[in-house]
Amino acid sequence: MRHLLTTAFCACALLTASLAGAATLTIRIDEVRSGDGTVQVALYDSAGTFLKKSVGATAEQAVEGSTTVIVKDLPEGDYAYAIFHDANGNGKMDTNMMGIPTEDYAFSNNALGKMGPPKFVDARFTLSAAGLNTTVSLKN
Repeated sequence: MRHLLTTAFCACALLTASLAGAATLTIRIDEVRSGDGTVQVALYDSAGTFLKKSVGATAEQAVEGSTTVIVKDLPEGDYAYAIFHDANGNGKMDTNMMGIPTEDYAFSNNALGKMGPPKFVDARFTLSAAGLNTTVSLKN
């Protein structure tokens, strides 16, 4: 799991220009325990690439309590996101020796997996041209 999350978030680059469109995704991330570091968001558009190859990633300065991330100019379609709070600012999801995250994380729909991350189908949401406002809570 550590490799998947690290790979997913290492880029931490803004969404690529090839994602032309008009929809805006607004994610309110609750239960942010501190204002240290950044909240990292990776966006995926298929089960085959979920947690392996994001279609884009972004980061916002963490705000204790609640942090909002806005992703603009997305094409309509099905997506899922993975989030983690990079409180120590090292640019990666930290895990213990067993690969279990030691930094707070969340998936769209507050999806949880069994003995690992959730499946794309459990985290999937549909983004329409009207956009979407969603809320997720970090797990620790």
